[in-house]
Amino acid sequence: MLEIRHGAAARNCAGISRRTALKAGFLGLAGLSLADLNRLRAEGSAARNSKSVILMWLDGGPSQLETYDPKPEAPAEYRGPWGAIPTNVPGMFVSESLPLHAKFADKMAFIRSVHHDNGDHFAGAHWMLTGKFGSTSVNLPQKYPSVGSYVSRVKGSNKPGVPAYVGLPAAQSVYLFPGYQGAAYLGAAYNPFDVQTEQKYLGANQGGPILKPKCLENFSSGTGEATRSGERFDLLGRLDGIRREVDQTGVMDSMDRNRQEAVSMILGGRAREAFDMSREDPKQIDRYGGGPWGYYTLMARRLVEAGCSFVTVDMPHWDDHSNIEKGHGYKLPHVDRAVAALLDDLTDRGMLDDVLLVVMGEFGRTPRINNGQPGIPIPGRDHWGNAISVMMAGGGIKGGAIVGATNERAEHPIQRALTPGDVLATVYRVMGIDTTLAFKDHAGRPLPILSEGAPINELL
Repeated sequence: MLEIRHGAAARNCAGISRRTALKAGFLGLAGLSLADLNRLRAEGSAARNSKSVILMWLDGGPSQLETYDPKPEAPAEYRGPWGAIPTNVPGMFVSESLPLHAKFADKMAFIRSVHHDNGDHFAGAHWMLTGKFGSTSVNLPQKYPSVGSYVSRVKGSNKPGVPAYVGLPAAQSVYLFPGYQGAAYLGAAYNPFDVQTEQKYLGANQGGPILKPKCLENFSSGTGEATRSGERFDLLGRLDGIRREVDQTGVMDSMDRNRQEAVSMILGGRAREAFDMSREDPKQIDRYGGGPWGYYTLMARRLVEAGCSFVTVDMPHWDDHSNIEKGHGYKLPHVDRAVAALLDDLTDRGMLDDVLLVVMGEFGRTPRINNGQPGIPIPGRDHWGNAISVMMAGGGIKGGAIVGATNERAEHPIQRALTPGDVLATVYRVMGIDTTLAFKDHAGRPLPILSEGAPINELL
């Protein structure tokens, strides 16, 4: 925040005092202190690559057997309602519920051996999103910062005029907003910028129109925050003479440049255009699936193209303790279509190597199908943190790859057992972020981004 104080008391030789203040605070919307970013870059801590991440967060825990680790030879009570189909990579199979994935498998990496051995939604979500065990169902507050918040803090946005970290429509975990996708002790400035908080936690088959992002009202020229920000910026310009008399060191010039970058998000057009889906051809929206999950996946592509570094697309409601066939069955086609359209779109635009797609939830599902739950006696799957599948694509990683393996019933890893820390270490490596960087927690202790985990070298 830039403060220029003027008043009668305690004047210095230029007539500037500590009484009254003009404040121009433009950095909250960006979720980023540009002054801090420039300092980090000067210290060599922030990478200068232009990579970005799109995280499809499947809140509730998708089944590994119904997605990326099918077991067609397992007994019926394990293998579930779908078989396996071959992909465009010889010898590689995915669930037949994902036929479009099969056509893009040469661009994908299926990590089948992730585990944290915890069936608590909150513990699992925190672990997968931060790389560390911390919060639980009996101790909900977020303990460590999320991967998106660290990207925002260390790297910032790839281009001025857009937020570094965005939640579509709003980032969450286990009904908590932003939940374990938040910044914790890094500070609220590094929380995700949520696009639509009045219509959030949307199911794949959510009916009715998708509301226009509220942020567009603030970005609209002539009204709201854009006008107020413009007036503040003009006022700062009129005070330029005072600043130059006060400061002969060049510090003010540097501050001005940083603030101007932040102001450009409100006054400039890049963010406004990226969030404005009315600019998209309706056929393109339909290509992604038309529903909210496809709609926001397309918006995610628009945002990373505009310069955002990390975008979460919220795809909730995977906690199918009963009726795994119907519950997962209506959601999987939406994920399948959104993923395929995104990879095709990124390829067409020459962006695939610069955008890393990650698809995951907080845990997998029990390998043995249950008898349903009270009141809904239809077979489903319960919580299972012992075998978790994660899909990655793009970002320069190796496609057509399978990392790790579970046993014949998808119960636990038997090859290349990996942790959430390994998954996130791979994301940080793609983003050019050193995971030994330390930041002080609320107690003043310096804690590294990750305390365990290593990049998955087979993919790099």
